[in-house]
Parts: sequence; structure tokens; C-alpha cells
Amino acid sequence: MSFINHIVLEYGSGILKNLDKERKDPVPFQRNILKRLVSEGAGTVFGADHDFKSIRDEAGFRKNVPIREYNDFQNYIDMILAGGKNILWPGRTKWMAQSSGTSSTKSKYIPITGDNLRKCHFSGMTAMLVSYLESNPSSKMLSGKALTLGGSTAPRTAGKNGLINVGDLSGIMLANSPSITEFRRSPKKETAILGDFNKKVELICKECSSQDITSISGVPSWNLVMLKRILEYNNARNITEVWPNLELFMHGGISMEPYRTEYMNLIPSQNMHYLENYNASEGYFAFQDDEKDRNMLLLCNNSVYYEFIPLSLYAKALAGEDVETCTIETVRKDVPYAMIISTNSGLWRYSIGDTVMFKSLFPHKMKITGRTKLFINAFGEELMISNAEEAITEACARTGAIIRDFTVAPIFMELDKRGGHQWLIEFTKRPDDIDAFAGILDNAICDRNSDYEAKRKSNVLDRLTLTVLEDGTFMKWLEMKGKVGGQHKVPKLSNDRTIVESILGIASKQALPE
Repeated sequence: MSFINHIVLEYGSGILKNLDKERKDPVPFQRNILKRLVSEGAGTVFGADHDFKSIRDEAGFRKNVPIREYNDFQNYIDMILAGGKNILWPGRTKWMAQSSGTSSTKSKYIPITGDNLRKCHFSGMTAMLVSYLESNPSSKMLSGKALTLGGSTAPRTAGKNGLINVGDLSGIMLANSPSITEFRRSPKKETAILGDFNKKVELICKECSSQDITSISGVPSWNLVMLKRILEYNNARNITEVWPNLELFMHGGISMEPYRTEYMNLIPSQNMHYLENYNASEGYFAFQDDEKDRNMLLLCNNSVYYEFIPLSLYAKALAGEDVETCTIETVRKDVPYAMIISTNSGLWRYSIGDTVMFKSLFPHKMKITGRTKLFINAFGEELMISNAEEAITEACARTGAIIRDFTVAPIFMELDKRGGHQWLIEFTKRPDDIDAFAGILDNAICDRNSDYEAKRKSNVLDRLTLTVLEDGTFMKWLEMKGKVGGQHKVPKLSNDRTIVESILGIASKQALPE
């Protein structure tokens, strides 16, 4: 073990002990966090509106505070932007993370407090780093540089008198990161916050090709674009020729599974590790603490109080019906839940929009299964993103295909036609037989989704239709939407055809003769 690894593990010994306690019994941590949050929030406008001073326990919290989505917080967000203090959290909120998300075309302004940055975002990242070093004590990661391909928005001022700083999460964290991290971070700050993704990648090639990059982090799809350009720039056969000591990819935002094979081809190193983390604008929630187990450990002592609503009851809860949420104490395995959070940035019983499923309890390990608004249920099939991603991963594995991206929408029934699903797929490596690939994909969905299988067998749904897109179609669509780089991604599942028709419009223009 190197000296620097020893120092970091000594520093992180308390973190590791707490992680072990969380694995065995996270319930006391969650109860203490709720008590602390309510106590600190009692003096805020939100706390007064919901009589926080009368809350004594979890039941009282649920009784006083309704579950909210983003739009239900709008009046409080407006007060913060107007310069108000003590609105959602004590003091003045100086930072807002601007996020459009995948389920909305309207920008969201997520409040981020100093407490939230220190005690949630940075503490979560530190826990993941220390956990990795404990599992890999001979790691050389800290002897090199960490390349983060984050968002592309430099923080800007907003609100009354420009008192609020607005940017994407990566820009905010960059502006507030401890100075010691600057020794390891790459590329330089001016490059990291560039708005032009293509220009940023070119500068990364120039700045980082000669550096000792030992870890990378970000969204799998965008990092793949960067790595391929690194190969071209250096005329290299694989990434290990450029960065021989690269050993870790910390990924999140979208599933890694459809891209895993291509990464292994690009980075043919037995020393390479892939770990997923669940880090959103609202907080740092979970990370993969065991490379052999692809589920993530939920962080129950990271200043976030969690509740979970069975997805079948989610609409009723939002409508104000009395639906009892599950806590970390009462959740069950293999049940799809909508995740509800309360945080030290003043998001109270906030629906983050993600659906999760626990794959183990004590320790509580989970996977992200989709979005509360991103699924297809046009015919009662309830296709979730996890079904789609697992199915397309199987289809690629069985045919040798590699995908770049995909999206799916319903084909609605007509008088003389059954309904179905249309998949738009952009391949890096096309299968030899597109029709056979479509059949394998359809069968793989049936294997994972009994509702879809029933609709297929009863002839309610035709076999899926597969439309192959030319290289660069999805990129052109993202550029048109101003969503290139960072956490932006193509929405995978839609209940209507708005996104699909927009992408097909771009595809038809590409197909026109010069």
C-alpha cells in the first residue's frame, strides 16, 4: 500500500466504520437524520407553513408535509430567487442547480445549500473513494489525475440583485471543491465548464493525452464519445496506449450495461474497474461498493431522509390520497418504488422522479429501474427502462451488435392495425441480420415483462418495429435541443411519439440526396 493510500484510509477510517454500521442497521441513522432536518427546518418559511415545531416522529412528518413534485415547490423557489432568506433551509441559498431532466422540457432550479454540498455531495463522493481504496489497497489511482467529463454550464448569477449562482451540478461542485482536489482534477477549470461539447473534447485531447489519467467519471454515452476521440487524436489502438494507468470509471446518469462491451474493447486492461454511483442535482444517494455486485449501497447517513412509494400507488399519493410510504425499515425486495427525499437543501418529501428497486436488505442495495414519467404504458404493458436496457443488452450479446443509443415510443392502434413499439437505434456495430436482432429483442422483453408478453400473445401488440438510424442522428437531435454533454441524454421511453417524430424528422433530412 502506498503512503498516500495509507493516509487516505486512515483519514477515512471513521467513514468506513459508519458504512459498516449502515449495512447492518440503517434505521437509527435515518431516524436521526429526520429529527435533525426537521429541527433545522423549523425556523424556515416552509417549516412554519407546515408546523414543523409540532412534529415528533415520522408519522407526524408524513401528516404535516404532503408529497411534492418540482412544480409544487415553485412558490418557494420564487421566494429564494427574489432574495428571500430562511425559505426552505436556514440562511440564504446561494446556489441553484439548473436541470431540465429527462422528463421535462422546462428548466428546473434545484436549491443547493452549503450544508448540502459538504454533508451530502462531497461526503458521498468521499465515501465512494475511501470504499474503493479499501477494496483496492494497492491502487495507484491517487498518484495520477482524475478526468471528469461533467456538464457544460459555467455558473452564472440570477435572481434579485444577482445573489443566486446558477449552473449545472458539475459546475457548482467545481466552483466549491476543496482546493486540494485541484491537484488531481483534469482538465483545467476553463475547459471543464465550456459550453461547446465538441470544443471541450478537443481541448481535453490536447490537455490530457500526455497526462497520467488514472480515473474517469461521468455519463457512459458521453465518455464513450470522448474516449473514441482520444484514440483518433493519438492514433492509438486502445486507451491503455494513451493512459496505461487508467484503472477506474465512476459512472452514472444512464445504465452502463448497453455500453459495457464497447468499454471493455476500448480499455482492454485487467486492472480496469467500473463502479456506478447515484449522484443527482438533489443529492448523492448511493454507490456500488462491490464490483462483483452491480447494485448500489444506499447511503443512509448522508443527510438525506428517504421514503418509498410502491409505484402502483404513486399517482394516488400525488393526488393527495392517504398513501402510507415505506421507510428504510419497511421496504421490501424486488418491488418498484418511487423515491421520495427530504434533504438539507430544503427539499421536503420531494419526488425526485426516479424509480428504484431493492435487491438486498441489510445491507440495503438497490438499482435504478427508471423514471416515474419515463415508461411506456400505452396498452397496459408497463414497460420500464430496466426491462428495455436488459433486453437490448441481451440482444447485443447474442448478435455481437454494439449500440450507441436508442429510444422507444408506442405505435398506436388504428382501425385495421394493432399497436406496438417502435425502437429507434443507432448502432456502433450493426448486427448481421436486423430482423433477427428485432426478434431476439422482442423475446427478451417478453422474458422480463409478463404484461408485455401477455399483450403480445393475445395479439394486442405486434412484434416491435426497429428503425436503424444513421450515425450521428441522436447527436444532431441533442444539439438541436441544446443538450449536448454533461448529464444530458436521449429519453429512452416515451408514452407519446413527440420525441420519436422529432428524431425521425432529422433522420429523413439526412436521407435526402444532396
